[in-house]
Amino acid sequence: MTASRLPYPLTLTGGGIVLREWRSDDLDDLVVMLDDPDIARWTPMPSPFDVEAGIAYLKRAYQGRTTGQRIQLAITTNGNLPLGEVLLFGVDLGLKEAELGYLVGAPHRRRGLAAGALSLLSAYAQGTLKLSRLLLRIDPGNFGSTAVARHCGFRLTGEPPILQEGPYGPTSLDTWELVEGRAGSRMERLRNVAARRYGRRT
Repeated sequence: MTASRLPYPLTLTGGGIVLREWRSDDLDDLVVMLDDPDIARWTPMPSPFDVEAGIAYLKRAYQGRTTGQRIQLAITTNGNLPLGEVLLFGVDLGLKEAELGYLVGAPHRRRGLAAGALSLLSAYAQGTLKLSRLLLRIDPGNFGSTAVARHCGFRLTGEPPILQEGPYGPTSLDTWELVEGRAGSRMERLRNVAARRYGRRT
């Protein structure tokens, strides 16, 4: 892996979950899944989410995958019907960190799919991509997502909230982290990267 390219194509399996690449024939299922006020409330998804939005979404997903900019996979149980999505992006190889995100369609929630998918991709990110710090940005009012984060071992960092604009107005996102071996703080990691780059010790 280089700083500008993530593996493509990719399939991850485990715990009764199959994460696979999005396909063009997923369009109808994608529109049904993402045309959801709850998803629009917590994400910058367009609302209503129609066929035109779905076509644009799949096009961006394909471009992001083939150029190696992100990992963006459909959550399934058997490789067929997409029930949600999990993604990894914003990779910083100097800090060995990246951000993740996830969502599950309304009819398929409370089945452990988000936690299973997040755990699968987190394990891949730490084990194969050698990333040691994984981040989530979650509005504290999104109780379902915070429960998933906590279940998967992520912890609040205490960093200042990040403002995100969405179709239902702004949301304030807390930062959660999963740090391999509970390594040093972000500031310590920044100092260490700078020291290696410029030949100084911290």
